[in-house]
Parts: sequence; structure tokens; C-alpha cells
Amino acid sequence: MISVYIREQKRYTQLALVELFKCSEEKIVHILKRLKEYGIVKAVKEDNNQKDLSDLFEEEVEIADVEIGENAYYYVFTFVGVVTIEEFVLKFYPKYLLSTTSPIVELKQVLKVLEKYNAKEQIIRMYNDDQESTSFNMLAIMLFLLNDYFEYGSYVNSQDIIESNGSGEILWDKTINETFALISDNRPYYPELLTMKHAINDFDYYKRLHECILTRCSKELKNADLLELFDMTGVEISDEDLEDFGDKEYILYQIAKELNVQFNTRKQRVLKTLYAYIANSNTLNDLDCFSMFGTNSFNLVWEKVCAEIFNNQLDKPIGGIPLPGELADQYQSLKHIKLIDLIEKPSWNGYGADNEVFTKTAEKTLIPDIISIEEGIDYKFIIMDAKYYNLQLEENKKLTGYPGIESVTKQYLYELAYRPFIKSNNISTVKNCFLFPSENSFVQNKGYVSLDMFNQMELQNIQIISMPADVVFQHYLENKKLDLTTLNLLS
Repeated sequence: MISVYIREQKRYTQLALVELFKCSEEKIVHILKRLKEYGIVKAVKEDNNQKDLSDLFEEEVEIADVEIGENAYYYVFTFVGVVTIEEFVLKFYPKYLLSTTSPIVELKQVLKVLEKYNAKEQIIRMYNDDQESTSFNMLAIMLFLLNDYFEYGSYVNSQDIIESNGSGEILWDKTINETFALISDNRPYYPELLTMKHAINDFDYYKRLHECILTRCSKELKNADLLELFDMTGVEISDEDLEDFGDKEYILYQIAKELNVQFNTRKQRVLKTLYAYIANSNTLNDLDCFSMFGTNSFNLVWEKVCAEIFNNQLDKPIGGIPLPGELADQYQSLKHIKLIDLIEKPSWNGYGADNEVFTKTAEKTLIPDIISIEEGIDYKFIIMDAKYYNLQLEENKKLTGYPGIESVTKQYLYELAYRPFIKSNNISTVKNCFLFPSENSFVQNKGYVSLDMFNQMELQNIQIISMPADVVFQHYLENKKLDLTTLNLLS
């Protein structure tokens, strides 16, 4: 299979993709059409303003068919992860990685982050859902089977063997009823004890089938150059072929029969996955195969990761939040409500009978990304918003890749919403900041965003913090917190 690295949201011409994929224009058009079905690629007008951009906004997307020789559009890929399509393995890496074209180390880490991010869903993404059809996701199945094997081992069925004077559990009822006893001092003694031994059946059909498929998956992932990328070790634990277990219908019948008698959750999950693998059996480089592992919304991953490592306290009861002293009197009766619930919800007021005013409260309101309090002599109330943009803020370059005005105004409003709580509880310092990912190895305070109308209300400027993504991700993977002092927030 042909391995291709693609940077998320970079602008590619059709000709550039022909050179990158090392194939014909006809093939590129075919691949682009299939990727477009899954929302992985978008088209934008080809002009000088678009050429060097690395962020994509919905209003820039053009509704256009992909045609051979088309030179009026750039093609922008909005995906982070891995896609296998026909004979190609497409490795999409995050847009902030600007200095490399084959970031295998960085992408390996990102894939681990995606795996952990999706771990709570407890489902196997067997299918790729798009607007027109549903196709089988062979890559997800292979990854699940291997990860499951490394955690739990092969599928096993044990045999219960009754032994005489064995080392297993003593079967007292069977011993008493089926053997003789010697009586001494009116007490029975049994010279022969019947015991139970649980022995694994190495020749069990389902164990052999499981190991055969695991070996086959390992070989395919190795041939696709994906074992290393997913940081996996291949397994070769079977020399049998799938044909040795019967034709497809027979294997499916046997799996279904085993499912009817298995009540162990892990075994049921493995059997169902094996069933799906056999029922949709094809290889990663088949012409009709399309598999994917990743996300179209890496911005949500960045937000989640930053919230985890900076100890987001939005969902903590205010009675348990670290403060310079006791919780203020006016909040004592509210100590069990969460910090997020202190933000006021809009009240909609209408005129009823006799023009009397009635009030309805909206369900939703402002929701900050991260609120964290830094303890010390000077307590700091820090408001953070994780922004997945490639910000260019350089003295002699055009400002690009920045959040819109709504993001800026909301950040000011977060501080305004918490001002009564901050003042009542004697928190002396408030800091407000945007967190941007970067490929650098250090934290950098790049400046700040300001609006005079809010500065007149004595609200804090929004500081611009460039975060080393690899450090952030490593803390997330290791379940570690990042000290708030590393943000280099200025006074």
C-alpha cells in the first residue's frame, strides 16, 4: 500500500495531490469524491488569500463537484487520524505541525490521545457513517481485536476435569456420595478426594479462530505500515488459514452458536467482532474498502485535553473550591451547586393577561472551557479557552488564524459573570487567556487581545498563550496535571 502524509487544513491543488499520491488525475478525482462523501475533504476557491491559510471557516467552503483538471479550487482536508482507501494509507496530521511533512512521532502520540479520548464510549466503530451509505470500518475492527488481545489474551474455553486427589477445588458432595470413608473415633476420613481442575482447551475452535484472525490482522497492518504508527506489536500465534475453519456461512453459524451460550461480556464482544470481521471480510487495500480512525473535530480533543491537564473546576461544587478564606456568607446556602451554575441564564419576559409580566428562564447560557484557581499568597482566578487555531501574530506579517469577535467578547463576559463571586470571596487576581497549540517545545506568551469597551469596565485583557502540544498531550496520556505557573501569565 502507498503511504501518504497530509496536513490538516492545508490548501492542496489537484496537481499537488497527483504528485503526492503518485497517481493519475483520474485516480485523484475518484479518491477525492470518496473522501468528500465522508466530509474529510472540502473545496475552497483558489486565490492568493487562501494560499497560505491553515484554518478553515465554514463560509469559505464551496459546493462544487470534483472534476479532472479542475484548477479553480484548493482541496482542504478536515481530518486528523488515519484513513485506508483502496491502495492508499492516508495519514492526516494536525495543522499546527508546520515544519515537517512526515511527523511519525507526533502522529503516534496524537493517535494515542484519540484512542484515550474515545475510550469512554465503550463501542467499536464498526461502520463509517456518511450521508448516503454505511460502509464497514475494517481498520477499527483490527485495532480493537489487537488491543483486546494485548489486554486479555486469546479467547479461551476451559474444560472442567474431575481428578482423584488433585490440586484443585475439593468436590465434597461428589466425594461423599461416590467414594468410601474410613471411620475413626466416630469421624469419617476420605482416602480419596475428588477434585475439580479447570483446563484450557488449546484445540478449541473459537480460540484457534481468534488467533488465526489476530495473526491475519497483524500481517495486514504491518503491510500497510500501520503497526508502528499505532505503536503496536504484531502477533504471529497461528499458522492456520481462515479457510481451514470452513466457508463463511459455516464460520458465522459456529460463532452465532457460541454467542447463544456465552454470557461473559468480554467474550460476547470478541465474538460479535469476529462475526463482523468474517461477515464483511475483505482486506485494507480492496477497491471497495474504506476504513478510518480519527476525527473531523480535533478542536474538541484539544479542548478536552486542556481541561483535563489544567484541573478544570467548572463542575466542582463551590464549597469545595480552594479560596483565600471561608466561602462568603451569601454563598453558604449555595455551597453544593457547581461553579458553572453561578453563570446567570437569560430571562425572557413576556406580557400576559392585563399586561402582567411573566418570566421564562432559558436553559442555556455562557459555558467557559476551563476555570481553575491557582492557590498561594496571591490567589488567581484563571479563565482559559482552548483555541484550535494556527495563530500568526508577527510584527511584519499579516494577522491570520485568529478566533472571531464572538470568542473575544465571550471571554470578557466570562470574567464579568464571575465578578460577584470573585470579589465576595476576596480573590485578588483574575487572569484571562486563550490556549493555542504549537509544535514548539516551550510555553510562550505571545501578547494579548483587547477591546477598549471592556477595558473601561476594568476587565482583564485576554492573554495569548502558545502551548507545546506534545507536552500537553503527554500530560494527558499520563493523567498528570500541568502547573498553572507554566502559563507565564503576565500581571
